[in-house]
Amino acid sequence: MTQPSIHLKNRILVITGGSRGIGRAIALRAAREGARIAILAKTREPHPTLPGTIDSVAAEIRALGAEALPIAVDVRDADAVESAIAQIAAEWGGIDILVNNASAISLTGTKDTPSKRFDLLWSVNVRGTYVTTRAALAHLARSKNPHILTLSPPPSLDPIWYEGHLAYTLSKMGMSLCVLGWSRELAPMGIAVNALWPKTVIATQAITMLGGVVKPGNCRTPEIVADAAIEILKRPASEASGRFFIDEEVLAASGIRDFTPYAVDPTQVLYPDLFLDQGAKGGAFTVK
Repeated sequence: MTQPSIHLKNRILVITGGSRGIGRAIALRAAREGARIAILAKTREPHPTLPGTIDSVAAEIRALGAEALPIAVDVRDADAVESAIAQIAAEWGGIDILVNNASAISLTGTKDTPSKRFDLLWSVNVRGTYVTTRAALAHLARSKNPHILTLSPPPSLDPIWYEGHLAYTLSKMGMSLCVLGWSRELAPMGIAVNALWPKTVIATQAITMLGGVVKPGNCRTPEIVADAAIEILKRPASEASGRFFIDEEVLAASGIRDFTPYAVDPTQVLYPDLFLDQGAKGGAFTVK
């Protein structure tokens, strides 16, 4: 039986990769719930082509009446991550929620993925998730309703997801295996550890990595992932752990039936995201 939801007002939420895209959307959605948001991301100076910095998102959060703490940090730097987590806990008195959103993408085959790029994918996606979670553990353990939410897909051994972009798939599945392991390891601490993945491709800068086969009009906006994330984070930590949630399914369970407002262009066909069975069974696009 589903337990009553828990308000996020004044809850301390840490999100990695929060300067744009899905991370920004989750941060703003949590701000509307009254949470205090710490944004960990590399971008402090404006990028020539990519919009958004930790400071611009912090300004948006404050405009919504919530507190923001932007900290410039690269999740590959373990010392910097630990320092950032310590700073957040010292300034705000703890940490209630960690969202592991930071991720690197490269949909290239082995021949076209040099070791340096492999290292980047592994360092950001798996090691960055591990390092950040480890740094936050002691603080999360003291929270009354601690959550770790990682943006990673349901684990899969279907070779269709490995043949075209092995390095990227290994790194995303590595994040998912962290969720599996932590859901059991951290259960005695009362920490809920779950994953969230979109049913359709989301319109972010990452779709440029698909080589033009996906247009923004075939995508949903990051807000659908953000709304689903908040639904999960408002649940009692004891309700579910070790789950691999899909955004649309989470929202459907909350009573939403019309998803057209999330479509970039409701007249266009939506493309399924990677790693889901719907894509493997003749989806609308294939990445090779």
